[in-house]
Amino acid sequence: MELLLMRHGKTAGNLQKRYVGRTDEPLCAEGVAHARSTGTDNTVTRVYVSPMKRARETAAIKFPRAEQIICPDLREMDFGDFEGRTADEMAGDADYRRWVDGNCAGPCPNGEQMGDFAKRVVAAFDAIVRESIAQGASRVAIVAHGGTIMAILARYGRPERPYYEWYSDNCSGYRARLDEATWETAPALTDCVRFDRLD
Repeated sequence: MELLLMRHGKTAGNLQKRYVGRTDEPLCAEGVAHARSTGTDNTVTRVYVSPMKRARETAAIKFPRAEQIICPDLREMDFGDFEGRTADEMAGDADYRRWVDGNCAGPCPNGEQMGDFAKRVVAAFDAIVRESIAQGASRVAIVAHGGTIMAILARYGRPERPYYEWYSDNCSGYRARLDEATWETAPALTDCVRFDRLD
């Protein structure tokens, strides 16, 4: 099975380098233009998407003929008290410094912890894969968030790489393959190749 994992297009918060997790921002004008200029795929008939506006709007542009299947647990991490703020704005925030010094693995105050976020995303992805295998799908497309993609590939991507090394820019992502016959016993995504355009 071929898999396509794509990060959503740019939002105002992305341009301002803000932590955007639970905030339901739409694409900004620059994000819409960039999504349109980096290609579309009219052959995809179903795309799994985060419920956030930025993901659904991106999927509509990139896969204009596809039915969108909303998967709530593909949403981005909830950054809690850090939500909507920039690193510069939090330079003197002790909680933020502690979180960053811990490789952002600890809990965000009033938000999610990296481990819990990753478990949520990986479980949702596994369910998508199993459903797709049962339906005999040959291609699966997902439009979600940078953190979502990093969590999936940090768990399943081969060769193995740390979470942050799977980073994707807006409207970028990875193509990969999986073996339906071995997903139950040895789940893995192989041939992971980064892309910046669909065409």
